Amino acid sequence: MDGSKPLRRDAERNRQRILAAADALVAEVGLDVTHNDIARAAEVGVGTVYRRFPDREQLLDELFDDRVDQVIALVEGASQIEDPWQGLCAFVAGNLELQAGDRGLRDLMVGSGRATERAKRASRRIGPAVRELVRRAHASGQLRPDVGAEDFPLIQEMVGTVVDHAKHVDPDLWRRALALVLDGYRADTQSREPLPAPMATPEQIDQVLSHTRPSPRR
Repeated sequence: MDGSKPLRRDAERNRQRILAAADALVAEVGLDVTHNDIARAAEVGVGTVYRRFPDREQLLDELFDDRVDQVIALVEGASQIEDPWQGLCAFVAGNLELQAGDRGLRDLMVGSGRATERAKRASRRIGPAVRELVRRAHASGQLRPDVGAEDFPLIQEMVGTVVDHAKHVDPDLWRRALALVLDGYRADTQSREPLPAPMATPEQIDQVLSHTRPSPRR
């Protein structure tokens, strides 16, 4: 059979259902999803998933092309912002916001487990545009001269941990952490802006550090 022959209408419909279900599932729980998980979410037989995507990694690759495209669009939009510092901050905040709503993207960006190769491929696409944002901020004198493009994945790692552990306590707490970190990267300390989101309470900090969810309100 010719491998390029279009799928029958019902087969293509199943393929799209599988992709949509896998996309939502990966966004919710990350990369550790199985063919069985995807079949349940898509409401199809697991054999159907295997026929369409015998290799789970091939399926994940297809999903992550779109995710990397989103990040690329974010960098391109940030590069159009006239103020170099605001453009750089807009990219960092926007990238973390995407990750806050998509566990799979977070796994991809930090190279979690089997996502390492995907993370490297993503970095090859995204890296040059991010370095240009950093170059602009250096040229304007707004970014500390001893901070380079390689320092920005550290923000993702540090603040991403707050995204993960605080989302059930205060989903905006990571914005405050990000503002504090970016202030440390900024050359002009007199231009600091007020911190977004209130400071966490001692009880919230306990919940974040212990990875526990707050009790439901009655």
